[in-house]
Amino acid sequence: MNLIGNLIWLIFGGLITCIEYLVGGFILCLTIIGIPFGLQCFKIAIFTLMPFGRQVRDVSGPTGCIATIFNIIWIFCGGIWIAITHLFFGLLLCITVIGIPWGRQHFKLMSLTFAPFGKEIY
Repeated sequence: MNLIGNLIWLIFGGLITCIEYLVGGFILCLTIIGIPFGLQCFKIAIFTLMPFGRQVRDVSGPTGCIATIFNIIWIFCGGIWIAITHLFFGLLLCITVIGIPWGRQHFKLMSLTFAPFGKEIY
Protein backbone atom coordinates (compact mmCIF):
# COMPACT_ATOMS: atom_id res chain seq x y z
CA MET A 1 0.00 0.00 0.00
CA ASN A 2 2.87 2.41 0.79
CA LEU A 3 4.45 1.83 -2.61
CA ILE A 4 1.22 2.52 -4.49
CA GLY A 5 0.51 5.59 -2.38
CA ASN A 6 4.01 6.95 -2.96
CA LEU A 7 3.81 6.36 -6.72
CA ILE A 8 0.47 8.16 -6.97
CA TRP A 9 1.87 10.93 -4.73
CA LEU A 10 4.87 11.39 -7.06
CA ILE A 11 2.77 11.48 -10.20
CA PHE A 12 0.29 14.02 -8.85
CA GLY A 13 2.65 16.65 -7.51
CA GLY A 14 5.12 15.03 -5.12
CA LEU A 15 8.01 15.15 -7.57
CA ILE A 16 7.35 18.79 -8.46
CA THR A 17 7.13 19.70 -4.77
CA CYS A 18 10.42 17.91 -4.09
CA ILE A 19 12.12 19.83 -6.90
CA GLU A 20 10.74 23.11 -5.52
CA TYR A 21 12.12 22.37 -2.05
CA LEU A 22 15.49 21.36 -3.58
CA VAL A 23 15.73 24.59 -5.59
CA GLY A 24 14.80 26.61 -2.50
CA GLY A 25 17.41 24.73 -0.48
CA PHE A 26 20.14 25.38 -3.05
CA ILE A 27 19.27 29.08 -3.16
CA LEU A 28 19.32 29.32 0.63
CA CYS A 29 22.67 27.51 0.80
CA LEU A 30 24.29 30.15 -1.41
CA THR A 31 24.55 32.39 1.63
CA ILE A 32 26.26 31.54 4.90
CA ILE A 33 23.24 32.63 6.93
CA GLY A 34 20.82 30.54 4.87
CA ILE A 35 22.65 27.21 5.17
CA PRO A 36 20.69 25.87 8.18
CA PHE A 37 17.43 26.78 6.47
CA GLY A 38 18.58 25.23 3.19
CA LEU A 39 19.40 21.98 4.99
CA GLN A 40 15.85 21.91 6.37
CA CYS A 41 14.53 22.39 2.83
CA PHE A 42 16.56 19.36 1.76
CA LYS A 43 15.08 17.35 4.65
CA ILE A 44 11.56 18.35 3.59
CA ALA A 45 12.37 17.55 -0.07
CA ILE A 46 13.42 14.01 0.81
CA PHE A 47 10.24 13.57 2.84
CA THR A 48 8.06 14.80 -0.03
CA LEU A 49 9.45 12.11 -2.31
CA MET A 50 8.00 9.26 -0.26
CA PRO A 51 5.75 10.36 2.62
CA PHE A 52 3.80 7.12 2.93
CA GLY A 53 5.23 4.81 5.58
CA ARG A 54 7.33 7.54 7.19
CA GLN A 55 6.69 9.56 10.32
CA VAL A 56 7.85 12.89 11.72
CA ARG A 57 8.86 13.03 15.36
CA ASP A 58 10.30 15.62 17.71
CA VAL A 59 13.82 15.05 18.92
CA SER A 60 15.54 16.67 21.81
CA GLY A 61 19.05 17.49 20.83
CA PRO A 62 21.88 19.67 22.02
CA THR A 63 20.52 22.61 19.97
CA GLY A 64 17.27 23.14 21.90
CA CYS A 65 17.38 26.92 22.26
CA ILE A 66 18.91 27.51 18.83
CA ALA A 67 16.32 25.24 17.21
CA THR A 68 13.56 27.30 18.80
CA ILE A 69 15.07 30.56 17.55
CA PHE A 70 15.54 29.12 14.06
CA ASN A 71 11.93 27.85 14.06
CA ILE A 72 10.69 31.34 14.95
CA ILE A 73 12.75 32.84 12.10
CA TRP A 74 11.51 30.09 9.76
CA ILE A 75 7.86 30.76 10.68
CA PHE A 76 8.12 34.51 10.07
CA CYS A 77 10.06 34.11 6.81
CA GLY A 78 7.55 31.89 5.06
CA GLY A 79 7.06 28.73 7.09
CA ILE A 80 3.57 29.78 8.13
CA TRP A 81 2.51 30.12 4.49
CA ILE A 82 3.96 26.75 3.53
CA ALA A 83 2.13 25.13 6.45
CA ILE A 84 -1.14 26.86 5.54
CA THR A 85 -0.76 25.62 1.96
CA HIS A 86 -0.36 22.03 3.17
CA LEU A 87 -3.33 22.51 5.52
CA PHE A 88 -5.47 23.77 2.64
CA PHE A 89 -4.57 20.87 0.34
CA GLY A 90 -4.97 18.38 3.19
CA LEU A 91 -8.49 19.64 3.94
CA LEU A 92 -9.33 19.75 0.23
CA LEU A 93 -8.23 16.15 -0.26
CA CYS A 94 -10.04 14.95 2.86
CA ILE A 95 -13.38 16.14 1.48
CA THR A 96 -13.45 13.02 -0.68
CA VAL A 97 -13.06 9.54 0.72
CA ILE A 98 -10.49 8.62 -1.92
CA GLY A 99 -8.27 11.61 -1.10
CA ILE A 100 -8.04 10.99 2.67
CA PRO A 101 -4.70 9.11 2.58
CA TRP A 102 -3.09 11.93 0.58
CA GLY A 103 -4.68 14.55 2.81
CA ARG A 104 -3.10 12.86 5.83
CA GLN A 105 0.29 13.13 4.12
CA HIS A 106 -0.24 16.86 3.67
CA PHE A 107 -1.00 17.11 7.39
CA LYS A 108 2.32 15.36 8.13
CA LEU A 109 4.08 17.77 5.81
CA MET A 110 2.29 20.66 7.50
CA SER A 111 3.68 19.68 10.90
CA LEU A 112 7.17 19.39 9.43
CA THR A 113 7.11 22.60 7.40
CA PHE A 114 5.70 24.73 10.22
CA ALA A 115 8.70 24.17 12.49
CA PRO A 116 11.30 21.85 10.90
CA PHE A 117 14.14 22.39 13.36
CA GLY A 118 14.23 19.76 16.10
CA LYS A 119 12.29 17.19 14.07
CA GLU A 120 13.43 14.05 12.34
CA ILE A 121 11.93 11.70 9.80
CA TYR A 122 11.92 7.97 10.47
